[in-house]
Amino acid sequence: MPGNGSGSSSSEAKIGGEARQLLRAATVGSLATASSSVQGWPYASLVLVACDHEASPILLLSDLAEHSRNIKVDSRVSLLIDGTSGTADRLTGPRVTIFGKAEKTLEPGLRNRFLARHESAQTYADFRDFNFYKLDVTGAHFVAGFGRIHRIKAIDFLYDVVGAAELSTCEPEVLEHMNTDHAEAVALYASALVGAPEEGASLTGIDPEGCDLITEMCHGRLSFDAPIVDAAGARAALIDLVARARQVVRQRSDPEQRE
Repeated sequence: MPGNGSGSSSSEAKIGGEARQLLRAATVGSLATASSSVQGWPYASLVLVACDHEASPILLLSDLAEHSRNIKVDSRVSLLIDGTSGTADRLTGPRVTIFGKAEKTLEPGLRNRFLARHESAQTYADFRDFNFYKLDVTGAHFVAGFGRIHRIKAIDFLYDVVGAAELSTCEPEVLEHMNTDHAEAVALYASALVGAPEEGASLTGIDPEGCDLITEMCHGRLSFDAPIVDAAGARAALIDLVARARQVVRQRSDPEQRE
């Protein structure tokens, strides 16, 4: 079964998994590049973010943007994912900086995952000056909270997708099936598990560790109880999420059911 951190200790793999979940849940990040016009000074910019099944970041950038011109000269970048929203003291919240090289990609699956997550980007994704990039991850720096600081190797940050090719292939069909034939279940996920209004709820991605959901108000990330590798596993995991959501609804209506 696919796993994370082959050849690493269980603690290193666990820490890598925690950091990876920040990226999986993120929609934006801060991209740092070396300025090609101001003597190599660091240049940071806000970018839309998605990721593939192994959690390599995917970006859509314009050739006209400063960061794209910088990448053309030096492809080394870092990407900050901020998970501190909602914490009383933002500096005690989790965040991860991912290091890697940004390379242009024409892979259809990466394009599809990005545009499913960022529907508004479909209006300009085909402009001649826009290109998709995938980060070839070399490592990460993870601040999990106050006093919890970790350097993470790429092998521990990325998810090992060996054996999970079927899930990547069937992902579009699974999403179409859920959003078309089981819209009520997706709406239930939104209201019960994400805490968002049901309007406009749809699934935008599914990977071995969970699925992504969008509503008119927000994005949400739902984790599976166990990794999945194929269509059968996806079906079972999505059914489990329905059961989890119904349990939340029952607990809300009957406080005595709460543990």
